[in-house]
Amino acid sequence: KVLAENDQLRKEADDLGPRAELDYWKKKLSKFHYLMEQLKSPDVKAVLGVLTAAKSKLLKKWRALDIRITDAANEAKDNVKYLYSLEKYYDPLYNSDPVSMLAAIPGLINAIKMIQSISQYYNTSEKISSLFVKVGAQQ
Repeated sequence: KVLAENDQLRKEADDLGPRAELDYWKKKLSKFHYLMEQLKSPDVKAVLGVLTAAKSKLLKKWRALDIRITDAANEAKDNVKYLYSLEKYYDPLYNSDPVSMLAAIPGLINAIKMIQSISQYYNTSEKISSLFVKVGAQQ
């Protein structure tokens, strides 16, 4: 269910700022971190041991799900890391007058450009465009 939700398109209001993007990924990180912890539990390990001993065909499905969960958790962790690095650049958008905001814009754009060039997950045009929309929507 968590993976199905993860694969769905996001529907958001048009007036959300960049903090909403960080909050979204922090919530995802929390969900997947909890799920990863559950997967490491002794009960799950015992069930996997039984499935392995029985040479169950379910192990193939299990491994595929485990890979998807791990990838989603890594994506959320990576995105939170990069979005936190933007915080010092977008804070003036929340706490300053329009004239003072202008000084923060070049640093913010450069930081987003850096994220696009080095992030393994946040480098798609859809994600960067969504972030720019949120930056532009912040009043």
